[in-house]
Amino acid sequence: MTKFYFVRHGQTEWNLERRFQGGHGDSNLLPSSYHDMAKVGDFLNDVTFARVFASPLRRARITAVNILRHLKYRDRLSLRSNIAEVGLGKWEGELVANIATNYANAYHNYRDDLDKFEGEEFEGEGYTRAEARFVRFIKNIAKHYPNENILIVSHGMALSFGINGLLKQPRMSIRERGGLSNTSTTILSTTDGQNFVVDDWNNTTYLNKKQNESTTI
Repeated sequence: MTKFYFVRHGQTEWNLERRFQGGHGDSNLLPSSYHDMAKVGDFLNDVTFARVFASPLRRARITAVNILRHLKYRDRLSLRSNIAEVGLGKWEGELVANIATNYANAYHNYRDDLDKFEGEEFEGEGYTRAEARFVRFIKNIAKHYPNENILIVSHGMALSFGINGLLKQPRMSIRERGGLSNTSTTILSTTDGQNFVVDDWNNTTYLNKKQNESTTI
């Protein structure tokens, strides 16, 4: 059985300000996030990881580096663009409140009709492409590591879309399942590299703090 530990990056300035970041926007991590990264590392300290992968975007890469300082893992950190955040085009850096007004239809699709969320209105990547690259990467890792633990440090939207694809669920299951918080841990396992089950979802108990709209997507 392969077990994947998916961790969302630490909270950033734009997360706090309720701005979209996407695949190119990349604001600074908050000072408090470094304490949260250490808590993730302590939470995962007893797990033996065969490989650790992170998105190459700075906020995810720095999160992974800081988590690794608390793990027994001594192999390299591998950066992979297939687990980078969903490209959001003109939305990147913009306040969520402004997007809800200026791109009302596309924002409605993002919140309430993900079957139509493909990014054309704002020159973004969209659900289909983001999910496909993420799922392809994870299934390939499962194939090469059929009996190992794998750590993946990525982003809220990429993880939500990608994990939903691994679970083969309707897109709006994302809203029913609930969001993913900064420095949360979600665990999926698979025995055949094709079918995945959730062992733990959006675990933030080790952070010892209340989550809100600025920490959870």
